[in-house]
Formats: sequence, structure tokens, C-alpha cells
Amino acid sequence: MRNLIVRAASRVLPLLAALLCLAFPPAFAEDSSKAVNGKADVAQSEMSQLAGADYWRQVRQGVSGDTTSQSPEHGVLISKPGETWFILKEKWMSPAGAIAIFGSIALVVLAYVIVGPIMLSKPRTGRKLNRWSRLDRALHWSMAFTFLTLAFSGLMLVYGKHFLKPYIPTELWGYIVFAAKQYHNYVGPLFFVLLVFILLKWWRKSLFTKVDIQWALKLGGMVGKHKGTHPSAGFSNAGEKAVYWLLIVFGAFAAVSGLFLDFPIFGQTRRDMEMSNLVHMFSALILICGFVFHIYIGLFGMEGALEGMVTGKVDETWAKEHHDLWYEEVKAKGEIEEADATISNSQSLPIGEPMHDKR
Repeated sequence: MRNLIVRAASRVLPLLAALLCLAFPPAFAEDSSKAVNGKADVAQSEMSQLAGADYWRQVRQGVSGDTTSQSPEHGVLISKPGETWFILKEKWMSPAGAIAIFGSIALVVLAYVIVGPIMLSKPRTGRKLNRWSRLDRALHWSMAFTFLTLAFSGLMLVYGKHFLKPYIPTELWGYIVFAAKQYHNYVGPLFFVLLVFILLKWWRKSLFTKVDIQWALKLGGMVGKHKGTHPSAGFSNAGEKAVYWLLIVFGAFAAVSGLFLDFPIFGQTRRDMEMSNLVHMFSALILICGFVFHIYIGLFGMEGALEGMVTGKVDETWAKEHHDLWYEEVKAKGEIEEADATISNSQSLPIGEPMHDKR
């Protein structure tokens, strides 16, 4: 009988214990959680007491500590100069850049409204001069596409959180900023490659001469008392040369600093990365503002300018008025293409005057 009771108890007691655990799990979990949290609080308190206020004060001041890592600045937990970089970038450079970009756009709009586009003073002759080769045009449009898309993605990274993020869903903003970041990182090196090709291809045509000084003093005949005149110029005038060297100089700063940011594997410190970021941003803003004017002249500000970079050829009248010295060189070589007779006659007649049959 006793053995039967013992066997029954050995089977029933574990079952009762299991039921008891199922019936009161919150109490056990709460006690366990309190025990864990209590141990964590004790550990944190002991750590604070062990380190002391002086230790954390030094951490906040950016003092380097001891570490087994041999990489630069791995002993620094908090980068104090990084606060200066953040203030320069967010509080000064970003607002100033926005003002500069919108100011440049406002200036070209005013120029179009007040001054108007530069039109040819004489009718087109229909005779063409070869100005840009296929390689020239390929380089120009490749750089144009690369620069504009990089500028757009860069502006999205800097200003998108102010102008776009508040008005779209958070998930969509995440996809947009991720795509902009990846595009900027991977296409950026292509800008550097194109910049090298453009430097090698056009640097000889872009050297300044005495003629360019006179062109600049007369402001290209676009405004002021010299408006309507056509200062002498060779293949490139002073304005085009200025845009070219603006691209080369500030493009080089933007490209090199961008490569520093793209490949932080050559021992760059946080100071190097912060300085590269500021140089990259400043150079890019200068380029964007400068090319607002370049794009304006090409698309709206001068008759026949875009035509040359699209077809590679310019009209004889355009060459005479804007690049007379280059025109004389081409004319002396006999490299001016003859125009179709019908087109030439129709372009030389005033509007509304009938063409006479010469048969």
C-alpha cells in the first residue's frame, strides 16, 4: 500500500508543479526581469563609480584613450571637432548654397526678361563651318548628363530633407535618399574620368590671350554701352574659357574630395573626411551656380549656340559675329561648306518677300 502511494505521489507532484507554473507565469517572469534589471543597474553603477566623472568628461572632450586597435582615432569615442564640421555644414554652407543657387537662377531669369537673348544681327547664309567633332560632342553631352545627375542627387542628399521629406511618405523618402546616395557614390568616379579627358582634349583652345581681355572689358557685347557689338574672339571667347577652367579647377576639387569620401580605406581620419566633405560641397555648389549661366546661354541666351553642340556645325553668320578670328582662320583654309542655293536664297530674303524665278 505504501509503495502504491509513493508511486502515485511521484507522478502527481510533477504534474501539479507544471500546472502551478502555467497558472502563475507573470509572477515568475516579473521576478526574473527584476533580477536581471537589478544586476544591470548594479553593473552600471559600479562602472560609473569605477570610471568617475573625470573619465566621462575626457570622453566628451575627445581625449584619446587606450585601445588594442591600431587604426587612426579608434581611441576617441566622441569627436569634439565634429561638432564644428556639423555647424559649418548645416548652419552655414547649406543655407548659403541654397541662396547662391536660387540667386543664380533669379539672375538668369532677369537677364532673359530685361536683356533678352542675343540674336544674330544679320540673316543666316546657310554656309556651315565645322566646329565640334563627334568626340567633342560625345564628351560634352556625357559630362553634361553626368554632372547634372550628380548635382541632382547631391542636392537631394543635402536639401531633400527640407524640401521633399515632409511632403512624402517616410518609406518613399527612404527609397529616394538611398537611390540618390548609391547613384552619387558609384557614378562619381565617372565624373573624374570624363574631367581628365576634357582637360586633355580642350586645354589648348582654352588658354587666355590678350584678345580675351578686350572681350571681358566689353562684357562680350551683351550688356552695357557695348551691348549689340561683337568683340573679337578666337575659337573660344573669354566667357567660354572661364567656364572651362571653372569646370577643371573646381571639378578637380570636387572629384578628388569625392574619391576620398568614396574610398575611406587609405588611413583617412575623421578630420580628413570632414574636410573632404566641406571641400566637396563647396566645389559642387560653385560648379552648379556657374553652370546655371552656361546652360542659360546654351539653351536660351544666344541664338545658334545649342545648334553647334548638337550638329557640330555653325552658320557662317554666327561664326562671323561671335568668333570672327576663328572664322577668318577657317575661311583662309577654305573649309567653309557651301550652302544649298534654295536654302541660302530663302534665308537671305526678308520675311514676306517672294523669291524670284531666275530661270
